[in-house]
Amino acid sequence: VQLQASGGGLVQAGDSLRLSCAVSGGTVSRRTVGWFRQALGKERDFAGAITWSPESAYYTDSVKGRFTIWKDNDRNTVYLQMNNLTAGDTAVYYCAVTRSYYRGNYNDERGYLHWGQGTLVTVSS
Repeated sequence: VQLQASGGGLVQAGDSLRLSCAVSGGTVSRRTVGWFRQALGKERDFAGAITWSPESAYYTDSVKGRFTIWKDNDRNTVYLQMNNLTAGDTAVYYCAVTRSYYRGNYNDERGYLHWGQGTLVTVSS
């Protein structure tokens, strides 16, 4: 399974960005897909995830109401829409997928088997 994350860039505070995670070699319809982020000098943290059954999205508290995750099963791609970005959102964003039919914790990165290369989001204040 391979993941290709894209869509990062340099934006100003209050702007929006949409990240994409294109998955090949495995279907997202049967897997949980997570987004994690790592700021410079900090540990990688959970940002959000979308589970496979039920298909529900979950977010860390700091992004609730600003970030939205959804899947396009036909394209085997997961998206992360980020609105009202702040400097605190500056990080490398990684997408990751679990094994098929995963029922573990969506916010535990140990449950994710395959990771994308990361895409940098920089928010200037």
